[in-house]
Amino acid sequence: MEALQTLRLALVFSIFVHLSLLARSSSLSSSELQIVNAERRIDLSSHIVRVYLTLKVENTGTSPASEILLAFPPTQVDHIALVKATVPVGKKKKKKSYLPLDVKSAEVPEGPNGTKYFSILLLNPLSAGESVTLEVLYMLTHSLEPFPLEISQSESQLVYYHDTAIILSPYHIKQQITFIKTPSTKVESFTNVESTDRAGTEIKYGPYEDRTPYSYSPIIIHFENNNPFAVVEELVREVEISHWGSLQITEHYKLVHAGARHKGIFSRVEYQSRPSISGVSSFKLLLARLPPRVHSVYYRDEIGNISSSHLRTDSKKSELEIEPRYPLFGGWKATFVIGYGLPLQDFLFESSDGRRYLNFSFGCPLADTVVDKLTIKVVLPEGSKSPSAVVPFPVEQHLETKYSYLDVVGRTVVVLEKKNVVPDHDSPFQVYYNFNPIFMLAEPLMLASVFFFFFVACVAYLHIDLSIRK
Repeated sequence: MEALQTLRLALVFSIFVHLSLLARSSSLSSSELQIVNAERRIDLSSHIVRVYLTLKVENTGTSPASEILLAFPPTQVDHIALVKATVPVGKKKKKKSYLPLDVKSAEVPEGPNGTKYFSILLLNPLSAGESVTLEVLYMLTHSLEPFPLEISQSESQLVYYHDTAIILSPYHIKQQITFIKTPSTKVESFTNVESTDRAGTEIKYGPYEDRTPYSYSPIIIHFENNNPFAVVEELVREVEISHWGSLQITEHYKLVHAGARHKGIFSRVEYQSRPSISGVSSFKLLLARLPPRVHSVYYRDEIGNISSSHLRTDSKKSELEIEPRYPLFGGWKATFVIGYGLPLQDFLFESSDGRRYLNFSFGCPLADTVVDKLTIKVVLPEGSKSPSAVVPFPVEQHLETKYSYLDVVGRTVVVLEKKNVVPDHDSPFQVYYNFNPIFMLAEPLMLASVFFFFFVACVAYLHIDLSIRK
C-alpha cells in the first residue's frame, strides 16, 4: 500500500515538473518577446563555420524578461563548439564598447522537430516595451561535408553546407536578412528560394518580413573550399610546474586532414613542380603560436627529431612553423610531439589568501585548427594540497597522481578535458593549490642523505676487518 502511494506521489510530481517546464517554455515564446530586426552573416572561408548574428529584441509582454533563447536544429547542436553573446554599450559607434553575457545550454523541453536551445542571460531584465540589441557569435565544426568524398591529387575540393534561409527562432521575427560568404566565386550550386541574390563571393537570402516562430527554409550550398581541414583528433598537453624556476610543456598531437579523401597515387614530382594545381587542398605547414620567452623548443615524431621547423621569437610572441615529414592530403594522418620551456615567474603567482595559482592559456596553439578532444594535465609540485581549477567554460575535471624522479608520495595532477575545441577557446585558466616551501628541501635532503649514508658505508667497509683469521 505504501509503495502504491509512493508511486502515485512520484507520478504527480513528474506531471507537475513537466507542466512547469512547459509553462516556462511557453513564457519564453513569441507571445512575450519578438525580434524586431535580425541580421545573420555566415562565414564559410575555412572549415570552421563562423556565424555572426545581430538581434534587436523587444519585450511586447507585461512582465520583465531575464533571458533570451537561441534555437538550433538538431543537426547543428552536436557541432556547436562555442556560443558568445555581447551587448553594446554607448550610442556613438566609434566609442561603443561591448559587455559579455553569460550563455548556457537551456534546460527547457525540446521544441518542434527536436529544436534545442541556448539561453542568453541579460545583465538587467528587459522591461515591458523596452528593446535590446545583442551581438551573437557561434561556431560550428565538422559542418562542411566533402562531395565528392574522394578526389585525386590534381582535383579541387568541393563541400556541402546545410542551413536555413530563414533564421530558426522561438520568437516572431519582423524583419531579417542572411548573408553567406564563400571562400571564392566557384560555387557549383545553391538553393534558390524567395528573395535570393548572389554577388561575387556572397549569397544573400532576404530580406524577409513577419516570419512566425520556428519558420524554416532548408538550403544547400555546394562550393569549392581548398583551405586546410586541419583537425587534431586528440591533443594531450602536460604542464609540469617546478618551483625551482621553470615550466615544462609537452604536447602530443594526433593530426588528420578531415577533407575529401585522397585517391590514387601520390606524385612528389608533380606536387613540387605544379604547387598551384597539384594538391591545392593539402597542407604541409602548420603555425604554432607559443608564449613569449620560450626556450628549449623541440619538435619530433616517432622516428625522431624533425629539423624542418623554424622558430621566431620576440618580446611579445613566439611562432613555431612546423613542417611534417610529408604533405597531408585528405584522410592522411600525422603524429608528433612539441615541447618547450617557459620562465616560471611569467605564469605562477600568489593570491591574496596565500594560495599559489598557475595562469595559463587553454586551447590549441596551432592556428585555425579544430581539436576533437583536448586533455590538459597540470602536474603540481610534490606536497601540493587542495588543488582547484577555474576555467571560463564547462570542462570535465578529475585528479591523478604521477611519480617522477625522487618522488616519494607522488605529484598531484589536475586533469581538464574538453571536446570540440576551436581557436576561440584560447582563453586563460587558473589552477590554485596550497604549497609549503619546506617541501622544496625534500629532494636536496634526500640526495644529501643518500650520499651521506653511502660515504658512511664506504668508511665502515674500509675499517672493518672481514678476514677469517688474523
